[in-house]
Amino acid sequence: MKPSLNKCPVCGDNLLVARYHCDTCDTVIEGRFENSAFPGLTAEQIEFVKTFVRCEGKINRMEGELNLSYPTIRNRLHETIRAMGFEPGKDESLDVSEEKRHSVLEDLDAGKISAEDAMRMLRGEE
Repeated sequence: MKPSLNKCPVCGDNLLVARYHCDTCDTVIEGRFENSAFPGLTAEQIEFVKTFVRCEGKINRMEGELNLSYPTIRNRLHETIRAMGFEPGKDESLDVSEEKRHSVLEDLDAGKISAEDAMRMLRGEE
């Protein structure tokens, strides 16, 4: 299957999806649908992802931009990850409290500690 186009190859304007088809039951849905790089995410979740990328994944920067607390941003991130079909922290082998993790990440972002020191701290080695 070819990847979806988002821009018109002739004029460069945004393309709309006009038809969906289910191969299993042959259902066809026609209309005018926004073309999304993240199908299944709500408009709010898509804006969250855009902010996350713009802030380079730094939750402390997102706190200031969105005027939300660290736990609220973390919860929204987990909701968005689940909406994309993944389970947050599934591959995570780090076992520290949210407060400790937040503190370590702030120190790392501020340049107070190295990435290696942060990993050791997050693994509970220091």
